[in-house]
Amino acid sequence: MYNRRVNDGGFETVVIGDPISVEQVRQMAVKSFGDMVKAVVDIRLRLVALGAELHADEEFALLERGSEQVDLWGINIYPDKPRSDWVEFDSVINVRPRQNNRSRSVEDASTRQLIVDIVNSLVL
Repeated sequence: MYNRRVNDGGFETVVIGDPISVEQVRQMAVKSFGDMVKAVVDIRLRLVALGAELHADEEFALLERGSEQVDLWGINIYPDKPRSDWVEFDSVINVRPRQNNRSRSVEDASTRQLIVDIVNSLVL
């Protein structure tokens, strides 16, 4: 699945559920922030929305597809970094006191690992 595209001011949000290449992510990064692409991961449905200017836009695209907000986590992907370092856990959408996440990061180690596993399975 590489289907949901929303154009917004030159940025494009793509929702993937099937693998895409790291080169495709690299091209998205160049078109947006140069070395990085923003992404939101649905840890329940194992979907990733990426390419938007704001994590909130990607979050909205996933919510439109039936995702639940409690399952969505914002990250940044740096496709030119080594795989071990290419996911950065930093997004305003991650601030969730009700879920015991009080920072822009993803504080739970198992959730961080699940996010990395999903990203690694969908970006080859």
